[in-house]
Amino acid sequence: MSDSPLPPVLVAGAGPSGLVAALTLIRNNIPVRIIEKEPIHRIGQRGPGIFPRSLELFHFLGVPEINAVSTPFLLAQVYKPKSVEPLKSFHISPYTEPTPAFPIFNPRVIGQQTLEAILRSHLEKQGCFVELSSELRSFEQSDDRVVAHIIKKQGDEEIAETIEASFLVGTDGAKGVTRKQLGLSFLGETRDDLRLVMGDIRLVGKGIDRVHWHQFGEMAHCIRRDGFHYTILSPNSQVDLANLATDKDALFQMMRDLTASEFRPNVRMVDNFGKGRVFVAGGNYGLNSSVQDAFNLSWKLSLVYKGISPASLLSTYTTERIPVIAEMLNLTTVLLNKTIGRTEATIENAFERGQRLYMLGVNYRFSPIVLDEFSDAGPVDAYGLIQDGVLIAGDRAPDAPKLVSNDGKHTRFFDIFRPAHHTVLMFAPDTTSVTPIISALSQYQPGIVRPVVVLPSTAPSPNSTDITALVDEGGYAYGGYLVKNGETRVVIVRPDGVVGAIVAGEEGVKKYFNLVLAL
Repeated sequence: MSDSPLPPVLVAGAGPSGLVAALTLIRNNIPVRIIEKEPIHRIGQRGPGIFPRSLELFHFLGVPEINAVSTPFLLAQVYKPKSVEPLKSFHISPYTEPTPAFPIFNPRVIGQQTLEAILRSHLEKQGCFVELSSELRSFEQSDDRVVAHIIKKQGDEEIAETIEASFLVGTDGAKGVTRKQLGLSFLGETRDDLRLVMGDIRLVGKGIDRVHWHQFGEMAHCIRRDGFHYTILSPNSQVDLANLATDKDALFQMMRDLTASEFRPNVRMVDNFGKGRVFVAGGNYGLNSSVQDAFNLSWKLSLVYKGISPASLLSTYTTERIPVIAEMLNLTTVLLNKTIGRTEATIENAFERGQRLYMLGVNYRFSPIVLDEFSDAGPVDAYGLIQDGVLIAGDRAPDAPKLVSNDGKHTRFFDIFRPAHHTVLMFAPDTTSVTPIISALSQYQPGIVRPVVVLPSTAPSPNSTDITALVDEGGYAYGGYLVKNGETRVVIVRPDGVVGAIVAGEEGVKKYFNLVLAL
């Protein structure tokens, strides 16, 4: 790799996926510029639901405030027609008791405006600031870089700037320049049979408390946050929702009858997530899938940027994420149709959000860069199932608490997994058993691989500080990773918290890293 500094990675778009991409890169010590065409940071709560898998990724990124500030899903309350007399209450997402392997098992609510502010604060601590009023207009790429043409607005003045970047990550949405200039197909449909108008509106009235999500009439529901976020859902194409978004009197009249931007569901996805040095992340398919796109791409991009992995690693971004997004669109389309066709008798079922949407079963068992020497099970669908007693390469890596480190402190796997390294968990009866594996790992660049020996609870506490060794005091590590006492097994956890490999020893370790790293 050349000693001259490489140009930064350019991220175009400062929504949740762009901010996650930038922060993941920053955590990998990759220089980043992130631009946003809007003159101010966006205001408005938009989609507030954060699913458990996304909360886990935010934990790996070192952003604990999201879990701390967010709130649990509330009970939904439905009212009798044209009244505030409650008809029924129900859970949209019933509470599930967390387990050692799944410590975050319930979705939470946080407004997108708040979420973005938290992510920006972590970027700013690393000296990376969102460049507002900066719009990507076009780009061209060569074998070694991308040249992006930017327009910066200062009042009425437009200033052209050319940015040289190592890679371009376009998180500028389905209508953005990145997707269009790459010529990526946008497959699917726009649902003209359903439109919504959404607005942050504070409602005050008798019976309108802050401990429920309130559902009024056949086509409106109101979601509580700091004030209220009101969404009017209309399958009636005759309702002028565009007018409602700008005409206060018309909006208030509809709210009286039932008792704000037009939105039409787009069930669409691109057929490829990148070409050459330019990639897209996120789109019209929801915040949770978008930030997971960004995380998947960015840890791989970091290794390629550093010259540690071949450029071919980046093709696995599309390979791994396309099936997940396709399955997600299928699931959400079913939910959308249930919502449209709901009746008073089926309303509870129409709004229920099942555990498949939590994304804890999302897997990459089909990926060309996962390796399992212990299982020959075939692929399952990309959203998978949340199952105890099953762990195959490509699955989400379980957590395990009550691990005692060399210095006697307690820790857990989720506090070790980070976006800048592969965590190599070596389950063994003692530290001497893994000497050949540690020797094999020494050939890889420091900081890229973190070896961790996991000892059974019966093993004496390790004294050596040369390598991280953890005693499984609670038995959750051996139980969650399906390892028997006395057995030696290696589980390699990728930077995104996915099991990359389950192998028996040093040869399997080498085989896996040959799939991912360029020696």
